[in-house]
Amino acid sequence: MYRQSLLPTLKKHEYMILPESVGWYGLAADHEVYREAGSLDNFSIHFVLSGTGFVEVDGKQYTLQKGDAFLYFPQQEQRYYSSTENPWSIRWIHFYGSTLHTFLSEIGYGRFTLWRLPNLAKLEKMHEQLLQEAEENSFLQLTQLSTLTYSFLSTFTNIAVPRESHSKQELDLRIQSLLPKMKEKAPEPFDLEYWAKETGVSTYYFCRLFKRVTQMTPMAFITLCRLQWSKQLLLEEKNLTVKEIAEKSGYPNPSYFNKLFLENEGMTPTKYRQIYL
Repeated sequence: MYRQSLLPTLKKHEYMILPESVGWYGLAADHEVYREAGSLDNFSIHFVLSGTGFVEVDGKQYTLQKGDAFLYFPQQEQRYYSSTENPWSIRWIHFYGSTLHTFLSEIGYGRFTLWRLPNLAKLEKMHEQLLQEAEENSFLQLTQLSTLTYSFLSTFTNIAVPRESHSKQELDLRIQSLLPKMKEKAPEPFDLEYWAKETGVSTYYFCRLFKRVTQMTPMAFITLCRLQWSKQLLLEEKNLTVKEIAEKSGYPNPSYFNKLFLENEGMTPTKYRQIYL
């Protein structure tokens, strides 16, 4: 089964994103594409529903199956094709927008070509809505077309995880291995870019990974570590004032430190010291 809707590329428009083409190829044994670098000036996302296919990146062949996806930026060389023995069914979209390159690069989506989709059904639903809109109304309702395209892209960036960098387990272990070092350095000024670089991912993706592993944000973890550090100092360094302990724990503002301590511990630092000493 082949469904595709081809749309004109609008040079002047007011939308963040618009589709150039949307399609769904079912059991496409003859689906084979090669585009030289510089051939296309739009982005594209393809994701596999069933069967097997292949993508070549930097001369290396990767096998793709259900739940795998690939993202191309403008001007990239493209080489992908279906297995003839086990043809893939694949959905795809080509899209464009003047701010997309910056947007996708800043959240880490320019680093990898291959992705995994843990929630394939959700993305498939969004794609079907977009495909139906393009089939029924073409570019006659641009606001709706742009909204559905943005919803599709937003869904993709929220659920996709890199496939070619490291497995999910390896990335989780990398985050876990950083926790002791983050705890040790918690009183120091928090530098998100530094920790993301230590993990080898973008700041956006680091936050997503960290939340998945720890069930909290990086800053929430740092806050807990600082409070633990301050509690230790309150009991072990009796000669230090609360203000000095706040500074040593990473809080130059003692009023803010008192507020955080009260919110988390249910009492002020002074009361905590009185009770536990």
